[in-house]
Amino acid sequence: MMATSRLWELARRPAAQPAAVVGERCDLCAEPVPAEHRHLLDTASGGAALCACRACALLFDRQEAGGRHYRLLPRRRLRLDGFAVDDLLWASLGVPVGLAYFVRESATGQTAVGYPSPLGSTRSTVEPSVWQELSGGHPALKDLADDVEALLVHRAKGAREHWIVPLDDCYRLVAVVRTHWKGLAGGPEVWDRIERFFTELAHSAQVPGYP
Repeated sequence: MMATSRLWELARRPAAQPAAVVGERCDLCAEPVPAEHRHLLDTASGGAALCACRACALLFDRQEAGGRHYRLLPRRRLRLDGFAVDDLLWASLGVPVGLAYFVRESATGQTAVGYPSPLGSTRSTVEPSVWQELSGGHPALKDLADDVEALLVHRAKGAREHWIVPLDDCYRLVAVVRTHWKGLAGGPEVWDRIERFFTELAHSAQVPGYP
């Protein structure tokens, strides 16, 4: 049903980490950036996420500002309470793990699904009918922004969490798995860090005015 390609280029680069990175700079103007900063999606280079200082983020804070080259990643983090994906629908996606994110691609009109692996992110294309059924489960998914927002699903180890998040949050999760996975099952450290990731995600969504 889906043709899989390895190492999805969209996940080449993790997003900002909670702690400041020494010497980290804006990828457009080389100004220093704080630990919490915005990112731009570079659609012309395979979907890399670029660090952006405040001035550059403000410059591209309009959909038409970057043309088709740069897209400012949004800041919405919304937990989809009451949303559920049944096991049959999930199996039809062919995703062999319990973590995945879905992105609508404006250039192709298709929806892609990526999931973290020890090698990075693996990508597949979702059949339109399957995505229609999946996205019909919650009204907020009708407003999912093409290219820059994702439906993030956490079904691993009995979890049932569904989120709308900026795409760089998905990059950050990919980096967690890629960095800390050990052996065949990942090991306790990576699963502890995955749970910490979703705990922090829930916290950020609950803080009024969180950027």
